[in-house]
Parts: sequence; C-alpha cells; structure tokens
Amino acid sequence: MHRLLYPGGVTVRGSVGLLLLRLAVGSAFMCHGWFKIMSENGDFTMFRWMPPDAGVPGIMQGLAAFCEFGGGLAWILGLLTPLASLGIICTMVTAITTVHLKDPFVPREPGRSSELAVVYLAVALLLLLAGPGLFSLDALLFGRRASTTGEPPPGTVPR
Repeated sequence: MHRLLYPGGVTVRGSVGLLLLRLAVGSAFMCHGWFKIMSENGDFTMFRWMPPDAGVPGIMQGLAAFCEFGGGLAWILGLLTPLASLGIICTMVTAITTVHLKDPFVPREPGRSSELAVVYLAVALLLLLAGPGLFSLDALLFGRRASTTGEPPPGTVPR
C-alpha cells in the first residue's frame, strides 16, 4: 500500500512540521506586514513606513508590505505557497542586502542583527523547495491523489 504524498514527497509526519512552521512564521510575517501597512493611530501608511531619506521608493515599500502580509496569510493557509515564498525571498534578500548586510549575524545590541532576516529567508527557501505539505489548501486544490485503480500517483514510490 502506498502513502498519500503531496507533490514533492512530504509525508504526513513532515506535513505536521510544515504546518506548524507555516502557522508560526506566517503569523510573524503578517504582523511585520501589518505594521508596514497601518500606522499606530490606524491610518493607512503603506507607502510611508520608511523615512524619506532611506532612498527606497514608495512602490518598493508597498511591495514589501504586500509580500509580508499577503505572503504570511498565504503560508498560514498553505495557498499558492511557491508564489508567496518567492515574494518573501525577494523581500528578505532585499532586506539583507540593503539594511542588514552591515549588521552582525549575532546581535550585539537590540534590533541590530541580520539573524532574523536570514532565518526567514531559509524558511522561505524550505517552503519553496518542499511545498506546504498535506495540510494545506495547495494540497487540497492541486495535490496528487491516489488513483481509484490502486496505482500510486505519478512521481511517487510505491510502498
């Protein structure tokens, strides 16, 4: 008998780990994005969260906020995970190369470290390569299922 596998070969046990990772990191990204979209007094500030002298165009700030908030929500749901991961990868690479490159990996002072951005980049790469797992809308909508003939789905190894 074969196991039901998400395209990419993630088992049920691995899917539980991916679900927990998606929930935790997706929630963190939604918070990061939310603070970039809304100000403390509730005003919409998507294009004004960085200081004007930072040299980052407003559209790029908006894309970062969208990728963080929307990508975090997509990760939580496990929906369009590769697309969400690509957006977050672009955002983290930009953050690392423009903001955190001069920061040490291990923080010497609060808030001045590249550590979190590197970890977020690693999670995005993992979800891009492994997929969201079985417990996701991607698996429900796009995942391969075992056929009614008893044959394993294409690309899986029968057990």
